[in-house]
Amino acid sequence: MSNAHTRHPTYKNHPVKHAAIKIIDTRIGAAKALTAVMRDGKSLTQALSHVSPEVSERDQGLLQELCFGVARYAYAYELVAKKLMSKPIKAKETEIKALLFMGFYQLEHTRIPDHAAINSVVEATKKLKKSWATGLLNGVLRRFMRERETLTVPLASNPVFTYAHPQWLCDRVRKAWPNHWKAVLAGNNQHPPLTLRINQKKISRNDYVKALETARPEAQYRLNTFSAQALTLEACDVTQLPGYQEGWFAVQDEAAQLSAELLQLAPGQRVLDACCAPGGKSCHILEQAPQIKELVALDVDGLRMGRVAQNLERLGHSATLKIADASDTQAWWDGQPFDRILLDAPCSATGVIRRHPDIKLLRRPDDIGKLAELQQQILEALWPTLSKGGLLVYATCSVLPQENEDSIQAFLAKHTDAQHIMIEPDSREPWGIERPVGRQLFPQENGHDGFYYCVLQKHA
Repeated sequence: MSNAHTRHPTYKNHPVKHAAIKIIDTRIGAAKALTAVMRDGKSLTQALSHVSPEVSERDQGLLQELCFGVARYAYAYELVAKKLMSKPIKAKETEIKALLFMGFYQLEHTRIPDHAAINSVVEATKKLKKSWATGLLNGVLRRFMRERETLTVPLASNPVFTYAHPQWLCDRVRKAWPNHWKAVLAGNNQHPPLTLRINQKKISRNDYVKALETARPEAQYRLNTFSAQALTLEACDVTQLPGYQEGWFAVQDEAAQLSAELLQLAPGQRVLDACCAPGGKSCHILEQAPQIKELVALDVDGLRMGRVAQNLERLGHSATLKIADASDTQAWWDGQPFDRILLDAPCSATGVIRRHPDIKLLRRPDDIGKLAELQQQILEALWPTLSKGGLLVYATCSVLPQENEDSIQAFLAKHTDAQHIMIEPDSREPWGIERPVGRQLFPQENGHDGFYYCVLQKHA
């Protein structure tokens, strides 16, 4: 059983709690946030931003743990609930369903004693003045506590239960990766590691390790293999690590750190980072090649571009920031070609579900085709802005070929001036698996996220 505390990197950026804000029970706060996701289609990040100010500072970790945990296993809990209840809970009572799932999660994955795990959610129903649900949750959870081993046996052959993914996503991953699908789905349920990207403009990875060992001798860390700037350590408050204020590092998954190297950057180049928010890859580009002529960082989301500006400032970088739709080049492009383009394309994010388990609850089967169409639209728009002989690196955090190699092959079929450049990882260690075009990475235990990369060159 796991500890009931957040396993995600934490920043001390919770909204300031004013006296006028009434502090609510942590389980009620979690139920509110989960209802916003499960019923209203909000992202968990959005939902938590609204609920966090109403929960005490000391319980922020527990709030996140409960919300992330329920989102991670909701599809499995849905099947368990059907076994234990004669009729489903109505959609208008999603808060009660969230509390029930919270009870399952606390019994299965936390160190909270069984009686306290049940009583905490039963008491929350009373505080919500849902007296009709008090006996229901108490009875269902106590029965689950007594009979869980026999109850779950008939479900063991169902991948929706075993891997806690929607049926359509289980089917698509299995069809795409018959030899890897179980590992991919299981990887989506693991707790993600905390990985730093050391800002080589300010300090080397070796020197940062020395500073870390001096300031935090108890810290457990390892040097990553695929990215020469990556360092993975146990989840902690990153603002307390040495060099945070000085911009010595940024939090970034190792797979995401591969993009800067694939761009083959050189002094004097003009570079575009399309769909750049929150700016991790933009900053890495500037660290990898500080003598490029210009970096244009582009994104359609004005709020998220604020994060890009903050990250650039903290790490000591500067770039040309533009808020615009990447596919609407008339609105933002000045006609000067780019030598390098990084397109971190909008996608299903099925490679980062372990970081955003609400993706399982929010994605729908027809989303994938729509996203593939959007990717084609952006590729078509950006290609004319690339100089002859220039490189475009296409990236997604998806494990679905429809958004990755299929999308690239469809583009290549229409553009005779586009050539696929094979990615050959250097001798440190090969990453991902080679595809007809590009390379695919799957989420790895205590390692990188799921990602796809492909390099295209425009004929000179």
